[in-house]
Amino acid sequence: MRIDEPIKALKRLDDGTAMRGVFYLLLSVTAIFLIIDVRNMETSPKLSTPDPAYQIPFLPPAGTKGDPSDAAQSPSSPAEVLNKPMTLELGPGGVLLVEGTFDPGASLRFAREIEVRGEYVRTVALNSPGGSVDDALAISKLIREKSLTTKVVSRALCASSCPIVLAGGVERLAEKDAVVGVHQLFNVSNVIPAADEVMSTTQSATARVARHLEAMGIAAELWFNALETPADRLYYLTAKEMADFRLTTTPASSSRKRS
Repeated sequence: MRIDEPIKALKRLDDGTAMRGVFYLLLSVTAIFLIIDVRNMETSPKLSTPDPAYQIPFLPPAGTKGDPSDAAQSPSSPAEVLNKPMTLELGPGGVLLVEGTFDPGASLRFAREIEVRGEYVRTVALNSPGGSVDDALAISKLIREKSLTTKVVSRALCASSCPIVLAGGVERLAEKDAVVGVHQLFNVSNVIPAADEVMSTTQSATARVARHLEAMGIAAELWFNALETPADRLYYLTAKEMADFRLTTTPASSSRKRS
């Protein structure tokens, strides 16, 4: 019997306590496999202390295999735009475009923008391959505090830690052919941390994200898909899944179907 079969069976339960129990079981299994990988690579040199909250952004479908094999649409923005540090541009209708990687410190720039021009901002449009989890969490919380709307337009990218920001909107929209994907957390550094550090940082970061998504009203199943997807892949979300997980609040049609 595959290890994920009892987990998938328990996911169908409606009881919230049971779902949280499954989540922490899956987290424990993930941490165990990370420890095994680390112990197999302990001969590699340790160069410095890594930042466990920072993820390497990468683009689908290049450099990754999703589930299904690739995204239904490729992002319209080129790699050099998506991989640059986060930029902010206020456009017509109070739409603030947040584009590029959530580099460490991105949340401070976002907060300054809201402080200076927040009265004009109504919607935060996202086009990002992800990045710093801590910054994504901070941006998401500020968006909810200010009662802003979030959206991902057609063929824009919102991957890795970006859906955490999307979750912050009071109203949340992913247009048809928006590319939205999730996966496990991982470090930006090539450093091999100690096994106990892997356990501690993985549990801490994952728990913080899970608690935030729960506070935002997002279903736990969204994070199950992230935990089940290796860091070098993306799980692409369909419009139906985003609605079912309450990641989106406004229905959007989609030509994509899970086989």
